[in-house]
Amino acid sequence: MTHQPSELASQILFACQRHQPVPSEPLRQLLSLANHIDPVIATAASIVLFRDLVEPLSDSFEPDLCLAYAGIFSSAIESALPDLPAAHLLQRYQSIRAMRPCRESKVSDVIVLSRVTLGADVAVTSLMLDAAKKRFPSARIHFAGSAKAYELFNADPRILHLRLPYARGGALADRLSAGLELRDLLQNTEGIVIDPDSRLTQLGLLPVCGLDRYFFFESRSYGADGPDPIGKLAQDWIRETFSVDDAKAFIAPAAKPLFPGHDLATLSLGVGDNPAKRIPDPFEQDLLRHLVRLGLNVFIDQGTGGEEADRVQRAIQSAGARPGQIQTWRGAFAPFAATIAASRLYVGYDSAGQHVAATCGTPLVTLFAGFVSPRMFHRWSPRGPGPMEVIRVENPDPAPVLDQAKARIAKLLALPR
Repeated sequence: MTHQPSELASQILFACQRHQPVPSEPLRQLLSLANHIDPVIATAASIVLFRDLVEPLSDSFEPDLCLAYAGIFSSAIESALPDLPAAHLLQRYQSIRAMRPCRESKVSDVIVLSRVTLGADVAVTSLMLDAAKKRFPSARIHFAGSAKAYELFNADPRILHLRLPYARGGALADRLSAGLELRDLLQNTEGIVIDPDSRLTQLGLLPVCGLDRYFFFESRSYGADGPDPIGKLAQDWIRETFSVDDAKAFIAPAAKPLFPGHDLATLSLGVGDNPAKRIPDPFEQDLLRHLVRLGLNVFIDQGTGGEEADRVQRAIQSAGARPGQIQTWRGAFAPFAATIAASRLYVGYDSAGQHVAATCGTPLVTLFAGFVSPRMFHRWSPRGPGPMEVIRVENPDPAPVLDQAKARIAKLLALPR
């Protein structure tokens, strides 16, 4: 009997979280659906595979679950690419996750892989880029990822773009194709590869180059049980691997701020298709109304439209703003990031915007809800040189969360500029 993909993923995750053997038949069925000849079935099953199994295993930041993930996804790769046996991938994975200092003093090229999500590219990948520039001042530094992510760094003349889009939301075979394309591209260079636990390689499992020139930061187990944010762990790994003590997160977009002016608050209500990150109504309407009553100009990202844009419009309609006090943006992320950097205040859910604000020193209030484990909260809390207030939301009751947000906003606005 074949079960629904969500049921199969739930059975597998249940076993993994209890440190039981992965049930082979549910995994076989789920992978069979993810590789189905019908692209609609394959895409739907692949979305479940990643959303309901792969991401919960990764987001837990439990060192013991790294091997469970590796076993499951090695089988997933083999199911789509039979010339890559799961046993071989697991053996290679055990090698690359071991700490190994870089001995090279001169290299011609350094390829730094995107982590695919924008917030992770700011909080983690930018550290790798900065370390590469400092360790190898004469090398060509390549950022391998999407054009949208590269735009966060395209004003830096030392960072070149290796265009490599990733099919988020696609079928398993489509998602693996980015790693295969990367492997083909790297055959033409002898440079080293820095992998910050990238989805391009499916968190290190998909081989893209020789082990001798591949440096892998397994962010899910590095730091073990400690509470450090992922940026701090990345800095520690860089220090151990590349002997660079002062790697710093940064952005360098060529885009200019979209809403220049004083007393500007940027606001992001995006939750990345994870409704658990959102505080229920009427929180967003009340939050925007509060910012308006404080006399702030407000600039809000509408994301890519759809449900997020609808929520933004509902909040604006009830805000009572004067004409021109609220402006919205729907488009590339880099201009919005540049606007965050020029703002007096940033407010939003756990998202890319919080990491931009933290990196640029913009005072920020983050509403952190929907985390699957306490360690996920610690790992993805923002880190940077400026003042920040992180509201850990255990109970998403909108009234008390709003009270906390108001108090934290008042605290940051009272700071000398």
